Amino acid sequence: MGAIKYELIKECKQTGARRGRLHTPHGIIETPIFMPVGTQATVKSMTPEELKVIEAQIILSNTYHLYLRPGHELVKKAGGLHKFMNWDRPILTDSGGFQVFSLGELRKIKEEGVTFQSHLDGSKHFLSPEKVMEIQNALGSDIIMCFDECAPYPATYEYTRDSLDRTIRWAKRCKDAHKNTENQALFGIIQGGMYRDLREKSVKEMLEIDFPGYSIGGLSVGEPKEIMYEMLEYTTPLLPKDKPRYLMGVGSPDALLEGVLRGVDMFDCVLQTRIARNGTAMTSGGRVVIRNAKYMEDFTPLDHECDCYVCKNYTRAYLRHLIKAGEILGARLLTYHNLYFSLNLMKNVRLAIEEDRLLDFKEEFFKKYGYC
Repeated sequence: MGAIKYELIKECKQTGARRGRLHTPHGIIETPIFMPVGTQATVKSMTPEELKVIEAQIILSNTYHLYLRPGHELVKKAGGLHKFMNWDRPILTDSGGFQVFSLGELRKIKEEGVTFQSHLDGSKHFLSPEKVMEIQNALGSDIIMCFDECAPYPATYEYTRDSLDRTIRWAKRCKDAHKNTENQALFGIIQGGMYRDLREKSVKEMLEIDFPGYSIGGLSVGEPKEIMYEMLEYTTPLLPKDKPRYLMGVGSPDALLEGVLRGVDMFDCVLQTRIARNGTAMTSGGRVVIRNAKYMEDFTPLDHECDCYVCKNYTRAYLRHLIKAGEILGARLLTYHNLYFSLNLMKNVRLAIEEDRLLDFKEEFFKKYGYC
């Protein structure tokens, strides 16, 4: 059967939204799902116990960062990523491709792979499809990604086409090099930039290679959201219904809902934790920049409609004080709330799909959040 099995529970005929269940070696994931990002084997400022309290079902870690520090060999000696970070639920690792290709002049792409300089100390390294599989096999994550080239935005048709062709060749090499198929599911990555025919070509050729799941990459890289949604609208219907669909690097509340409406099952993003460290919270009424002076004497909860630990115990005035004072607790509490908010949003989305009222839910949510 392989490492994972996707179970389609309900499909909305009107929108394409899917309610599913993903079976993995470390537990079942109810989809659609948002995955908190734990880049360096930790979701910033959160303990594994806290992640379980807010019902995180799966988290994401980064191959590039863990390869550079502490090294995949050390993680393997520790018994794998799950034991190393004390997390017994599913883990997904990306390939590190996005990070490598974001290095710009610090990397050089060839057919064999990519030579790059570490952002930590300037040391030179080489990643190939085979090396990326070796690293992820050592990490032991439940779901792993092919090594791909993420074309920038904007990019010419010719550049995007050549990049896509290389990604397809690398995907074949990744599948051949993957050594732990019974415990780790390797996802193919759909690329093709903002060109419809290249997206269609990518799906066609990735399906021929045959993966247990498919990621949609190369979106949310600077393009307007309308273009991202357009890409999804004619990409997701081409993907098989019996396998999970993962939209990489997308996690704003509006994009989560729009992605689900277009048939996406899995999402991840650093937005929730990043803006928390900068003093911004996601609430049912929209974003709240808690460091603003108007919250100095606001002794109300961060979000009146939220029942998380933060909203039940602390006021906006106190959270503002923590952020202004540079206290670690401020970033911790806002991170906790933002992750809870996003996980709870997806929980309500799953219920709305089951009850055939997702469009009504979206309209109500957007109106309150300030998107309308």
